[in-house]
Amino acid sequence: MDYIKAFLVGGALCLAGQLLIDKTKLTPARILVCYVVTGVLLGAVGIYKPFAEFAGAGATVPLTGFGFNLAKGVKEAVEQDGFLGIFTGGLKACAGGITAAIAAGLLASLIFKPKDKS
Repeated sequence: MDYIKAFLVGGALCLAGQLLIDKTKLTPARILVCYVVTGVLLGAVGIYKPFAEFAGAGATVPLTGFGFNLAKGVKEAVEQDGFLGIFTGGLKACAGGITAAIAAGLLASLIFKPKDKS
């Protein structure tokens, strides 16, 4: 049942993003930023944590989950380290995901030959 919930919730988030791309003039980059900010805001008001517990990977893997994880990391670091936690908490909480994205980008650039669109 966990797989079905993750699939449905993750699919709904992707569907919402695709509808925003198709039906609005928003660029994909702006939509991605909106997803991250939405995750931060929903985490701040306490809605995202129960949502993530219900949906599992369907809520934690998309960009809304990244935003939630950033905000949670900052909150925990501020409680532990004070003011300095504002600057370090988000990076500590998301270091694994950021590192994986950089490594995957590096690997893809080594395997494939990038070209201009022109």
